[in-house]
Amino acid sequence: MSKHAYVFPGQGSQFAGMGKNLYDSSNTAKELFEKANDLLGFRISDIMFEGTDEQLKQTAVTQPAVFLHSVIAYKALPDAQPDMVAGHSLGEFSALVANGVLSFEDALKLVSIRAGAMQKACELTPSTMAAVLGMEDDKVEAICAGVQAETGEVVVPANYNCPGQLVISGSVNGVTVACEKLKAAGARRALILPVGGAFHSPLMAPAKEELAAAIASVTFNQPACPVYQNVTATAVTNPDEIKKNLVEQLTAAVRWTQSVQAMITGGATQFTEVGPGKVLQGLINKIDKTVTTG
Repeated sequence: MSKHAYVFPGQGSQFAGMGKNLYDSSNTAKELFEKANDLLGFRISDIMFEGTDEQLKQTAVTQPAVFLHSVIAYKALPDAQPDMVAGHSLGEFSALVANGVLSFEDALKLVSIRAGAMQKACELTPSTMAAVLGMEDDKVEAICAGVQAETGEVVVPANYNCPGQLVISGSVNGVTVACEKLKAAGARRALILPVGGAFHSPLMAPAKEELAAAIASVTFNQPACPVYQNVTATAVTNPDEIKKNLVEQLTAAVRWTQSVQAMITGGATQFTEVGPGKVLQGLINKIDKTVTTG
């Protein structure tokens, strides 16, 4: 039997004006945006609707903004009945609202704490990320491991987005040296990204304690359907395991390619992306052209 997967984007899919159409077209959406403004203690809706790209880029704003757009758009769908869900990095929290594990309020609280903790970790060490195009994953892994061994700098694969597209993460020096070596080894591109720090790398370790404490204080319900989590790229239904993987996700790679492949193996033939942009649809089409995306 064919199954329907719902997927939720992460940081990087934000845009100025995001969510305004939702706010204007539905009372439920308006209520949720206002509830979010109250919970966060600032009017995030104003920044989303009228702010600049620069304001939206701040991690403390971006993460809640993408989460809000995704979850409110999901709640506006007339008859969403996912057989499975997944989210890219931050998107995992949106996925956990969609499958009933987290309430809207609790998930927003966790996203806000996660964003703040990651921001603080970024400020401790000058760090960055880079997109590597046109090279096999195992070659990228080997070059990163070689640079770490030679220089003592942190540089690791962070996002397995689709075949031939991998993001690496680490200290500024580590990533810079790795980019040079990757280009020399034949990568089509190795491009430093305009991000605040080394997400999904060991440099995010300082953020784990704060997120773990916040997660421990929140109720995680039994899911209505499995979530394919970034850390394991497998279907997870045990709330305790879901919690553990959310904390591990801060320092572990986002295994998106492997998650999508596992969902397809699990019967997914249709993928619906909910949230700002269409980044995940593009990646899924590159992972497997036979599935339907929308």
